[in-house]
Amino acid sequence: MKDGQHADGSHVLRAKIDMRSPNINLRDPAIYRIRKAAHHRTGDKWCIYPMYTYAHPIEDAVEKVSHSICTLEFEDQRPFYDWLLDKLAEGGLLQRPLPRQIEFARLNLTFVLLSKRKLIQLVEEKHVDGWDDPRLPTLAGARRRGYTPEGLRRFADRIGVAKENSWIPFEDLEGCMREHLNEVAPRRMAVLDPVKLVIENYDKTEMLDVPNHPQKPEWGKRQVPFSRELWIEREDFQETPQKGFFRLFPGNEVRLRFGYVVKCIGMKNGAVHCTLLEDSKSGTPGSDKHKVKGNIHWVSAKHAHQAEVRLYDRLFKVAQPEGIEHLNPDSLKKVTAQMEPALSNDKAVPVQFERHGYFVFDRGGFNRTVTLRDSWQK
Repeated sequence: MKDGQHADGSHVLRAKIDMRSPNINLRDPAIYRIRKAAHHRTGDKWCIYPMYTYAHPIEDAVEKVSHSICTLEFEDQRPFYDWLLDKLAEGGLLQRPLPRQIEFARLNLTFVLLSKRKLIQLVEEKHVDGWDDPRLPTLAGARRRGYTPEGLRRFADRIGVAKENSWIPFEDLEGCMREHLNEVAPRRMAVLDPVKLVIENYDKTEMLDVPNHPQKPEWGKRQVPFSRELWIEREDFQETPQKGFFRLFPGNEVRLRFGYVVKCIGMKNGAVHCTLLEDSKSGTPGSDKHKVKGNIHWVSAKHAHQAEVRLYDRLFKVAQPEGIEHLNPDSLKKVTAQMEPALSNDKAVPVQFERHGYFVFDRGGFNRTVTLRDSWQK
């Protein structure tokens, strides 16, 4: 076999154990096979190769693995794992203590594929942008997505370990990320779908003091420019408001976050026009007399920083995907956003875009890590 005198599949080498064993894995299992194929390290030198169940325990022992954590399908293989290592140790080929195999249920995460074969297909057929695509369940992808080690540890602690296979909801992972990012991410304002707001009775620029984190006063405040022309979200204006809509529509008043109350006039030449109530500035005496139901964020148009924002979502549209036929066509949307000036420098930490979610700077733009709340089923 070793000298290449036999064809592929014509012979195997088996471990002589017990053909009467109730465990089929101990009935003289094959441990070497003939395979005349080029190896990436040894070329054509070898034409016999070990079976996985034979190589696995030996590699664990050679590499000084103390506990080999496997999924449940390896439970029936454990008797052979232990038998082989004991025989090699008795022969003086391995040192004790020997590795111990422990089986747990695998982590099945909804809306995610963990099969290496299927992940390779996604990459090679360019359904994703490489192994570090933020939609993939790889460490490189998770890092670019903005997933934090603390959030992943929190998720692992919460789901625990089990001996029975089950599906873990993807929103549990997202929830753990939100909890941690809420603690560490400073707040900033960014408009992802901008439309111009013009304040007709205001013609100056002033700096507003805005907290970096509402629950962390020790983080201090930053100054944000406020001017006559602002960017607001397109969805914050409706010419004819739907029932329950409390933002901008003709005749309605809303508060511009951390700033003034404005009264909407309507849409003119592609921009929303309004007037400002001068005694309504947030934090000033008497400003609380203005009772409004709507509170919207904004960015000063002439001070805005423009950047690409990538809105990542779940890669698959069904909870238990089988393959590329279940790909979510809306798993990535790219927009050009208008951002407050501070975001031109916030490139080393995760940030919360107010009302949108948590984002991380990556490759010249911002990647969405997770939204502020789960809206997948809505």
